[in-house]
Amino acid sequence: MPLNDLDERIVHALAEDARRTYADIGAEVGLSAPAVKRRVDRLREQGAITGFTVRVDPAALGWRTEGFIEMYCRSHTTPGDIRRGLSRYPEVASASTVTGDADALVQILAADMHHFEQVLERIAGEPFVERTRSVLVLSPLLRRYTSGPPL
Repeated sequence: MPLNDLDERIVHALAEDARRTYADIGAEVGLSAPAVKRRVDRLREQGAITGFTVRVDPAALGWRTEGFIEMYCRSHTTPGDIRRGLSRYPEVASASTVTGDADALVQILAADMHHFEQVLERIAGEPFVERTRSVLVLSPLLRRYTSGPPL
């Protein structure tokens, strides 16, 4: 379901701040508040907008260390196997299958280096994991929470 330009602008506005009023968004995109609400309702019904959430600084929750683990899996490991295996770890912020040599890329948030190392060892010990390679984030430079290029 491709979005038209107006719907994209509304989605980007909500992705920046989901607490913005429909009137505020309407003023930005050239619609009335009721028209924005109708479009948002339609986008929710169509599944283009799947929910509203809050973004929290992980450090505020005690998660001060971030890293990525490249996972190299044993043969015949399915994406479902990886998803099920990783879903048990609250430290996993995201996980995706990827192209290239690795089978999956896993984003980890941990309290500190020791915690990150413990998580890495537990993940490396999963039966479907052949080996891992990890990198730690020194400074996050850019984070975007919208899909597609900025308008």
